[in-house]
Amino acid sequence: MRRRFPNRWSRGSLVVLASAILGAGCGRTTLDDGANGEGGSGNTSATSGGQGGKGPSPVVTVLMPNAPPLPGQTECKVVITDDVPFEGHNHLTVCTPITYHSNPPSSGDHWPIWAAFTNYDKPVPREMLVHDLEHGAVVMAYKCAGACPDVTAAFEKAASDFGPDPVCLTSPGNAKRSRIVVTPDPKLAAPIGLSAWQATYTATCIDPPSLLAFIKGHYDRATEHLCVEGRDPSDPATGVPSCQGI
Repeated sequence: MRRRFPNRWSRGSLVVLASAILGAGCGRTTLDDGANGEGGSGNTSATSGGQGGKGPSPVVTVLMPNAPPLPGQTECKVVITDDVPFEGHNHLTVCTPITYHSNPPSSGDHWPIWAAFTNYDKPVPREMLVHDLEHGAVVMAYKCAGACPDVTAAFEKAASDFGPDPVCLTSPGNAKRSRIVVTPDPKLAAPIGLSAWQATYTATCIDPPSLLAFIKGHYDRATEHLCVEGRDPSDPATGVPSCQGI
């Protein structure tokens, strides 16, 4: 399995990259959903763990960038996990609560509707975001005690530097964007949590190089390659219901 890491990560004093061999039982398939929202810099280390033969072992890369920690944090630390165990991809009825084992979620069952690729100031249900991931999107989530304009500005800068997605050019409303969603997420265990299909990024500080590198290295690597406009969960006109407790 070929894995891409930014060149600068290999220039540290000690870099150990743990490679995983993709087994036949990975469980990745290709589906077709239809349309309209339905159907680092610093020190680096990497370790790998086992899954009991059920697929490739997760690969964990730890970065310690030279950046100030976010409020409430004691150090600047970035953790990137590749080959997160596959949790399924079934469509469940909208408003069905679903528990995910990785935080932020990186695969799993989800609702048949997904979020439009844009920025939100209120949390998007994770059950919608996982469907975005299945379409090859990257979700950039954050959890702040108060307002955190520096975090959202860093997300916007990373998305802008990544640039528009050619696949989105034929999809109305998406021509100037890529498949990136920015949203608050109160369920995160760290202030910053990015996710792609079977990959996560968590951080206690803002490290623009690794934010952009994660997007570049994990974008559009899911089971589906779609840039069909999703739904805005905060807009009643889109038909997204208000689910209690989600």
